[in-house]
Amino acid sequence: MAAGTIGNTVFGPEPPKDCPRCPRLVAYRQENARLEPHWFNGAVPSFGTAQARLLIVGLAPGRMGANRTGRPFTGDYAGVLLYETLIRYGFAKGEYHARPDDGLKLVDCMISNAVRCAPPENKPEPKEIATCRPFFEARLASLNKLKIILALGRIAHDQTLAALGEKKTLYPFAHGARHVLSGGRILYDSFHCSRYNTSTRRLTPEMFQSVFEAIRRELA
Repeated sequence: MAAGTIGNTVFGPEPPKDCPRCPRLVAYRQENARLEPHWFNGAVPSFGTAQARLLIVGLAPGRMGANRTGRPFTGDYAGVLLYETLIRYGFAKGEYHARPDDGLKLVDCMISNAVRCAPPENKPEPKEIATCRPFFEARLASLNKLKIILALGRIAHDQTLAALGEKKTLYPFAHGARHVLSGGRILYDSFHCSRYNTSTRRLTPEMFQSVFEAIRRELA
């Protein structure tokens, strides 16, 4: 697979902040910039080390979270559970204070999103997911030490499989599932750590931690 290419166009692992490829997302970004000009309001780059063995894949930046702060899962509720869990299992060090300048560092880990720009109502359209895929393909190709991918939610799961050229029917999404992909990498699934999922108890902290316990054992 030629990751990060469509025709003769080569994509890097990170889109430009003002990526123009999805008209609906561009319009939403511009509206947010008009209302909140001091926010980041752009395609949010991945966070972490290029030497990571673990890649965590989210859905897309939240309007009040990463779209505001410019760092994945930073500034909204989902980030609290994610970063506290990463610290607990040694994939981050420091303290999380919901700011990109809080000094938090990831360890052997990178966080990215299936779609890099904030979508209205946190719901990217299928065309937008596909349009953003070359950047995700390039990000995957750039991680030479990558062993495990953790997909937070079905869209992240499906985007990962599509980017790697895997058949979705062979790897059904389920919380806590562990899939051995054809290239030898491991894909874990978790329900997304959103406020809705945690407030409805669809995902509890214990359920989330159990996934990280399994990953930590594999990457000991």
